Amino acid sequence: MIENYLKIAFRNLWRNKASSFINISGLTIGLCSCLLIGLYIQHELNYDDFQKKGDRIARVIMAYKFDGGSDMKKGNFTSARVAPVFKQTFPEIESAVRMTKSTRVVHYQNKLIDEKAFMYADPSFFDTFSFKLLQGDPHNVLNAPKQVVVTESTGKRYFSNENPIGKILKVGSDTTLYQVTGVIQDCPSNSQIKYDFLASWSSLGLADEEKTYWDANYTTYLLVKNKESIATLRAKITPFMRKEMTGQGATVDFDLEPFNKIHLYSPYDGFEPNNSITYIYILEAVALLMLIIACFTYVNLNTARSMERAREVGVRKVIGADNKQLFWQFIGESVLLCTISTILSVLVAIILLPVFNQLTEKQLSIEAFFSWQFVGAALALIVLVSLLAGTYPALVLSNFQPVKVLKGSFKNTNSGQWVRKSLIVFQFSISVVLIICTFIMQKQLNYIQNKRLGYNRDQVVVLPMDNKMVTKMNLIKQEFKSNDHVLSVSGCVSTPVDILGGYNMRSSVMPESQQLAVTANPIDNDFVKTVGLQIIAGADLSQQDMKDVAYADDKQNTYHFILNESAAKELGWTPEGAIGKRMFLSGSRPGYVKAVVKDFNFESLHHVIRPLVLFPQTYERTLLLKLSGNDIRQTISFLELKWKELVPDRPFEYHFLDDDFNKLYSSEMRLGNVLTIFASIAIALACLGLLGLSSYTAKQRIKEIGIRKVLGASVSGIAALLSANFVKLVLISIIISTPIAWWMMNKWLQSFAYKTDMSWWIFVFAGGSAIFIALATISFQSIKAALSNPVKSLRSE
Repeated sequence: MIENYLKIAFRNLWRNKASSFINISGLTIGLCSCLLIGLYIQHELNYDDFQKKGDRIARVIMAYKFDGGSDMKKGNFTSARVAPVFKQTFPEIESAVRMTKSTRVVHYQNKLIDEKAFMYADPSFFDTFSFKLLQGDPHNVLNAPKQVVVTESTGKRYFSNENPIGKILKVGSDTTLYQVTGVIQDCPSNSQIKYDFLASWSSLGLADEEKTYWDANYTTYLLVKNKESIATLRAKITPFMRKEMTGQGATVDFDLEPFNKIHLYSPYDGFEPNNSITYIYILEAVALLMLIIACFTYVNLNTARSMERAREVGVRKVIGADNKQLFWQFIGESVLLCTISTILSVLVAIILLPVFNQLTEKQLSIEAFFSWQFVGAALALIVLVSLLAGTYPALVLSNFQPVKVLKGSFKNTNSGQWVRKSLIVFQFSISVVLIICTFIMQKQLNYIQNKRLGYNRDQVVVLPMDNKMVTKMNLIKQEFKSNDHVLSVSGCVSTPVDILGGYNMRSSVMPESQQLAVTANPIDNDFVKTVGLQIIAGADLSQQDMKDVAYADDKQNTYHFILNESAAKELGWTPEGAIGKRMFLSGSRPGYVKAVVKDFNFESLHHVIRPLVLFPQTYERTLLLKLSGNDIRQTISFLELKWKELVPDRPFEYHFLDDDFNKLYSSEMRLGNVLTIFASIAIALACLGLLGLSSYTAKQRIKEIGIRKVLGASVSGIAALLSANFVKLVLISIIISTPIAWWMMNKWLQSFAYKTDMSWWIFVFAGGSAIFIALATISFQSIKAALSNPVKSLRSE
């Protein structure tokens, strides 16, 4: 019997090639979308799953405020003191690891590479984390200064097929010699800790920093003895820190974040940008809705074909087939079609995977498609979709009345019409929600790109610096500015896109114990001009101001500060009133306010503008070059030649300030692109379903159309009559979807401190687009029915 069902199913698919093609295409597109989104979601939900002790690891979060301050400032930073003190104090801790990631120039033979993933860690790294060491002793590879472990791919990159153990690398501007003591397996793509080099913590020489809870520039992880200890330890930290900070004029506390929750739940990025569980939920909803839309499309197309198969059902029932047999026959056809669609969807997903990886900026592997989990999920999907999409059409077809069918007087009743119409309303509701969400997301992204940030990021080249370059900074500036297309050159620690440095400040009238938390950035006298900040009071820094802070003994230095409006207000000054006022930055930097600049967004637009201090300093990490915008390629070539001449021990690697800015919103841009693509797919699938229902309706009303034409109805009148009911369905879907989309986007926009408005025209345009697309879809069937010969339709009826 099963063999017979398969034969009939194959014959029907082959006989109705156009209908089969549409059905298979619709399901393939829907299933392929689900597979790709599902692969991405699986990748994100399985982040750090390979860490065997992950449920016992916690990241330390620092919170601090100075006496007189109101809010605690928090972040995933700690000083070098936290790990050894906590390990010694709290018996719950099994081991503690300090880590920091930086950029280092690595030199080996003729290779000179600016490595972006050079990490330092305590020897306890291998006791805490489950990264597999391929060569070397985990207890010895990081226990002495100037030791480094390389990943397997990095070893091949530098040493080809030679054994890396014992090789000597020159690292940094001072070409310190590091010995390779181990080789480690490459970091998995779904790891929040990624590195190419792992050097010993003792190489940093931070013994003095272990005496203070300040200088918080590092990340600390704690491995507790059991996962329940995290809550116990958290409760002990606050009273301990209260005693530690007694009489120091500040409050410092620490919280613990479970390691496995960081990637999707933490507001603080790790060594790579976090994702958001909210975005995962959105993508899960999109995947589920895409699957439902694909199934509903199949239902509508199959019920549209029910008239064509009515005689077949009648004949089968006359010769003895019962409803149950017919039901399973049609379910079998659904299983066959879903199996073909699933196989095709996997093939299409594999082909599209590189494009999808580029879209999501992930490294999803084809191997995932052949895992037993995936194969099991695919089989379950076939069964689920077959039952979900095939049950209703099978019930409709198996319940036809054979007497009416074979007499030729069969006409489908209105029973079940509400089901098919409900499916269309549901499909278009989803589509309209996705259209509105896509438009609002793109509007917010356009707002971000076009908002006046208070600085000019256009045509600004960013080059990394090191301490060796600082001594010849004036020469570098002079040589670069010899090109007419280089307008200005500046050195700074952080670019204006994302300034993170945490400091404290006070005015001369405030007691020394009272400090205000502030973000600050060391700059030189060309920074304001290079990035286009607007001075609203006072004057820019001069060359003399730079000389005033060049003394080795900080007590001899006199600082001239530039405040933003928020910092001046925090200290109780107007912009004009702040000029010349004496103040202190982090205690050791006394000086005077020289200028106040207009507030600018030195963080992402998720955050409000906070107090900021710019101060002169003779050490820099970043070089900024403002270009004219003319002959960019020729100017870059000039800069590269000069760089090789002036900085031969460092590779020329540049990017534009725009790139740094766009990285702040990479998650939002990825989500916007994904929604745009899948909103288009959802509309296409909804239109296929609408096409099926319009075809079904036209066949149901063929006699009515014939009578109307005989009585003089025009083609346009009949087409409008057939289209009107479908337009009503789309209008209902617009009414349902509009408040849902508004609520979703309102919640999303609340994560931004600066955001666009949800303009009324977006909702009107989305609704109008849905109506236009629906009319364009059904017009073919409506006009075809209106043009049919009434003589044939009435004679056949």
